Amino acid sequence: MGERLAGHLDGSRGEGGSGSWQRVGIDGAPAADTGLLAGRLADALRLRGRSVLVVAAGGFLRPASLRFEFGREDVDAYLGGWYDTGALWREVFGPTDPGGSGRVLPDLWDPVTDRATRSPYVELPAGGVLIVHGPLLLGQWFPFDLSVHISLSAGALARRTEEGARWTLPAFARYARETEPASVADVLVRADDVRHPAWSGCPGPGRAGMG
Repeated sequence: MGERLAGHLDGSRGEGGSGSWQRVGIDGAPAADTGLLAGRLADALRLRGRSVLVVAAGGFLRPASLRFEFGREDVDAYLGGWYDTGALWREVFGPTDPGGSGRVLPDLWDPVTDRATRSPYVELPAGGVLIVHGPLLLGQWFPFDLSVHISLSAGALARRTEEGARWTLPAFARYARETEPASVADVLVRADDVRHPAWSGCPGPGRAGMG
C-alpha cells in the first residue's frame, strides 16, 4: 500500500509545480497506528529519491492545563481542545504553502514532561513530501494533497484501545458521525484485520485534496 501511494504521489507531482511540496494526511485513532503506514509511505518515497518529513500530530498537543481544564476524560475537550491546530497551521502547513520557507517544526510539546520539546526546525526541500499522521485530522481544512483515513469498526476500536484510553471511544464515535472521515478521505483503509487491511485504492483524477 505504501508503494502504491508513493507511486500515486509521484504521478500527481506536477499538478502543483515541481517546486511545490506535497502534503499527506494519515488519519486514524491511536489504535489504528497511523505511524506505521506513515513510515512505510515515507520509506517508499525515499526509495524513489524523494525528500520526506513525517510529523506526528501527537507532538502538537496543547499543555495539560488546557487539555484537562474540564477534567482528564472530557470528550468535548478531546475533540476540540487537545491538539494545537493553530500551531500545526503556523509551524507545519504554513512553511509548505506555495512560496513558503520549507522550515518545518517537527514537534512542539512533550505530553510526558508537559514542556516544549525545543526541537530544531527541519528544512524540507521544495518538491519534498510532508506526511502528517494522527487522530482527528480531517474536517480541520488542513491543506492535504492526499488524505488517508484508517478505519476500525466500533468493536475493533474498543478491543485495540488501551484500557486507560477507552474514555475516548465516544469521541471517535462522534468524529465518525459528524465528520464522516470514511467519506471525506481520498483513500479509505479498513484495518480490522491488521494482517490483511482492505483499502479503496488510489484516488482518480480530481479526487485528491478533499481532506
